[in-house]
Amino acid sequence: MLRAELRLHPRLFAIAVSGAAVFAVTTVASSWVIAWITDHVIVPRFEEGHVAAAALAAGVVAIVMVGVLKSAGVIVRRTWAGKTQYHVAATLREQVIGRVQAQPMPWFQDRPTGELVANAGVDVDAAVEVLAPLPYSTAVVLMVVISSVWMVAVDPVLGGVAILLFPILTALNIWYQRRVDKPYTEVQAQIGAVTALVHESIDGALIVKALGTEEHEVGRLSGRAGQLRDAKITVAMLRATFEAALDAVPALANALLLVIGAKRVESGAVTVGAVISFIYLFTLLVWPLRLIGFLLGDLPHSLAGWTRVRGVLDGPVAPAPIFAPAVAPSGVGVELRGLRFGYEPDRDVLHAVSISVPAGRMVAVVGPTGSGKTTLLQLVQGLQRPDAGTVAVQQGTSCLVFQEPFLFAGSIRDNVDVTGEQTDDRVWQALALAQADGFVRELPDDMATVVGERGVTLSGGQRQRIALARALVRQPTLLLLDDATSSLDPTTEALILTALGRGLGGVTTLIVASRPSTIALADEVLYLRGGYVAGYGPHADLFDRLPSYRRLVEAYERDRAER
Repeated sequence: MLRAELRLHPRLFAIAVSGAAVFAVTTVASSWVIAWITDHVIVPRFEEGHVAAAALAAGVVAIVMVGVLKSAGVIVRRTWAGKTQYHVAATLREQVIGRVQAQPMPWFQDRPTGELVANAGVDVDAAVEVLAPLPYSTAVVLMVVISSVWMVAVDPVLGGVAILLFPILTALNIWYQRRVDKPYTEVQAQIGAVTALVHESIDGALIVKALGTEEHEVGRLSGRAGQLRDAKITVAMLRATFEAALDAVPALANALLLVIGAKRVESGAVTVGAVISFIYLFTLLVWPLRLIGFLLGDLPHSLAGWTRVRGVLDGPVAPAPIFAPAVAPSGVGVELRGLRFGYEPDRDVLHAVSISVPAGRMVAVVGPTGSGKTTLLQLVQGLQRPDAGTVAVQQGTSCLVFQEPFLFAGSIRDNVDVTGEQTDDRVWQALALAQADGFVRELPDDMATVVGERGVTLSGGQRQRIALARALVRQPTLLLLDDATSSLDPTTEALILTALGRGLGGVTTLIVASRPSTIALADEVLYLRGGYVAGYGPHADLFDRLPSYRRLVEAYERDRAER
């Protein structure tokens, strides 16, 4: 995990480690300075009653120089450790989002949105959490090596006692890591599940309120949150035990060093300055050694997040997640030959669909619920790959507008010109074709007005018109409308569909329709029933010769009349 993460921004990490190395050397050097000052300044002052001015000056200069260098090392280490962590997090987040965007539509149907949000959010944060203390930990390792050599060289007995602490702490860390690995993985999984539930409840707040199921939703979330709480308590108890042990071991070792050091001074084996420097150095090392414990303690948490992130990044992606339709012959807008498709094996939604739509024509796609109308448009757009048959469309840009318009939480202009490549005149032209320019000009900041998340400040009809303008600004040659004018009144809908013919001359339009007025505006009707083409031709012709089509249209008319 660490190798893969640090490979993303190695230069930043190298600078952080350099600062940590300076910190490590100056930390050990400070104990040498303390030993020298003790033996050449403090002890002579007690024994002789005075201190040489040169020795005092040398001690002050040494303390100041070591302090300045140590501070510089700390600043460099902390600054670039933070930069490493946040740059790696940003890169991983971009990779996760890019991977998700590259996946085919069926991939999203098997994964909750909240789970994917957690992958790019809390899982990435957990995966990089270990990077911030990592440079400090390399400094600690360097301090331990330098200190061990120096302590053994000064006094093998005291040095040996001090060095015994290191394998004890290492064993303690290994025990903790093995015990906490599984609970941390459970915590990350529960966080993803809670995030998915919260996202679903908030996203469906209107439905929850309408059905009066607030208590049920709270109960669902409470149960899942309880499982997350229990997993986190398990981790917290293990960590509390671990940290208590981390506190106890160095404290006991310091007491032991003090007792043995006093006897070594009494025997003349070492100076008072040496013992003081040992205890001082060990006191300085207690916190860094604890930090290594924190680093190893954070590793299971980071590994759990990293595993979930890699689950997205290492997962397979279809070679061509977006199906590219072929180019139709000249004069043909859409040509389908033997088209067959099903979301599940042996359960086809469309069966042997074959039609040819001349360029520039408007075709209403009509059929009862579940007849495959939306699926047909997705296949023509290339969002789904047919199981059999061919799809060919006229050369140029094709745009699909859905019945449920999705608007981003930016301005109207941002929602129409999502790539930021269009001029204001082009955007206003698209808004005019969608019959949206009138209400947009009445808004406080016209095109610059922020619409809120999912366009919450606009009505359903206004959102549909903005979504339609988003497609029209690209000047498509093929326009696919999945009942995308259902929230508009018939007059506005007629104005839009009529304007399309004038403003986008030659555009071929396929529109899923359930409104008689919409069907009447179309040049031809594609009548689907049970996934088969039950009829294709002018509305009047199908109405006269197909009883099932006539009953469907009459049902539409009765439904509109009752409303």
